[in-house]
Amino acid sequence: MKDSAEVVVIGGGAAGLMCALTAGQRGRRVRVIEHANRVGKKILMSGGGRCNFTNTGTTAANFLSANPHYCKSALARFRPAQFIEMVERHGIAYHEKELGQLFCDDSSKQIVRMLLDECEAGGVRIDTSCKVEGVAQVDGGFVVHTSLGAIAAPSLVVATGGLSIPSMGATGFGYELARQFGHTVLPTRAGLVPLTLSGKHQERFEGLSGVALPVSARCNGQQFDNFMLITHRGVSGPAILQISSYWQPGDDLRLDLLPQADGYDALKALQAKRPAAELRTALAELLPKRFAERLCEVWFESRPIKQFNDPALRAIAAQLNDWPLVASGTEGYRTAEVTLGGVDTDELSSSTMQSKRVPGLYFIGEVVDVTGWLGGYNFQWAWASGHAAGVAV
Repeated sequence: MKDSAEVVVIGGGAAGLMCALTAGQRGRRVRVIEHANRVGKKILMSGGGRCNFTNTGTTAANFLSANPHYCKSALARFRPAQFIEMVERHGIAYHEKELGQLFCDDSSKQIVRMLLDECEAGGVRIDTSCKVEGVAQVDGGFVVHTSLGAIAAPSLVVATGGLSIPSMGATGFGYELARQFGHTVLPTRAGLVPLTLSGKHQERFEGLSGVALPVSARCNGQQFDNFMLITHRGVSGPAILQISSYWQPGDDLRLDLLPQADGYDALKALQAKRPAAELRTALAELLPKRFAERLCEVWFESRPIKQFNDPALRAIAAQLNDWPLVASGTEGYRTAEVTLGGVDTDELSSSTMQSKRVPGLYFIGEVVDVTGWLGGYNFQWAWASGHAAGVAV
């Protein structure tokens, strides 16, 4: 026996729930299908369990896409302030951590609860542990064949997310559906992901796992100032995660290890202040001690800093301010926060997220070729794209 709804949303993540509650509160009969045993799993784990739910400074410039203009319409029509209003209406306490990043004071569970309460207010039905076995286009819409039976609906919203963090249930199902309906899927790769080092590049950092320092990471015309963390397999931390979305193997990646200072001026000041100090001791005033010592073991000769003439100091400073980092790859989807690439935006309406090829078919959230920076931007895209589709279905 076939069940029916007016809107079927495949995926109970941030974008899917936002679309469902928006459509439900417009009076649409909405059914959310989620293959996991609960909705919002990525919301629950985000921000260390406190959910970095938006960024007050969100603009189109904070996103990567083959068409950088595509996200503008949806972002303009559902702004961070509108999501914040919902958060405040539900009595959820929050704070700004840095750079416009808003986090729950207490728990990301509050955001999921809020979305579920809003869905309930719109009469949305949510089926968890429900596997989609196939989707067919029929006169008047679609039939979604699931482990709980077939559901017919004139509108189908694909909110399946990307490939990042498969342990949370991520799959490529959304891309398969897109291809089934004749859509182009642009090549995908891991984004906001730690970088790996190999060979001598890894050996030189051996034993430094856990050391963190502020850096300015530069690659392909992009620059991010934040912390880098040395790991057992390479480097991570906010600056590295951010630049990873712009880097691919073979690309030139540079770090300024003294982002707050001109290296030469800093070294001259140390030379005047502590002329008898070994270079490694002097550098430990600018950098973490273990890291400074390793620099002098591998790259710089350590002798009293007064023995370095001006050209030598300038050479050291130039290297510190423009350090080449030779990464071999990334940690991949296993730890990536997002998936770059996805459903080609040229084939979607930027105002409604509807397919230009198949009427009634919508793609929202991470499955689309729109990827945000670290810091709440991807959630804002989920809310904005979900809202755009929810208003249109």
